[in-house]
Amino acid sequence: MSLKTIRLELARDQDFPNGSPDRGYILKAPLTPEGHIDAEGWRQARKDCTVTRFWQGEDDQTGHLRHTRGGKWAFHYDIEGDPDDDEVGFKFESHIFNKGEYVSIREQDGELRTFRVVSVR
Repeated sequence: MSLKTIRLELARDQDFPNGSPDRGYILKAPLTPEGHIDAEGWRQARKDCTVTRFWQGEDDQTGHLRHTRGGKWAFHYDIEGDPDDDEVGFKFESHIFNKGEYVSIREQDGELRTFRVVSVR
């Protein structure tokens, strides 16, 4: 089982009509051959399944990929004083992480934003 490095960049939306390569995530996670997040692989390597959120004008945030009791995938950051800092992937359990696909994330501010998978290495 090997971890993949997945780069997600903000897709076009009302605020960014052309999307933004300066806003997104770098996720390290095990994937199945079809491109789904591999839950068993995650269990074996959970400490190595990291996420870095990069957002122009803000400091990068680094955290971990979590699998919640409800079966959802989330990004957890250890932000001091913020117990509710998880960002939840919208239907990550069924999405495919292949180049060119789109995924959505409910970010810390409550906004659901769409991101394009730009690379999987």
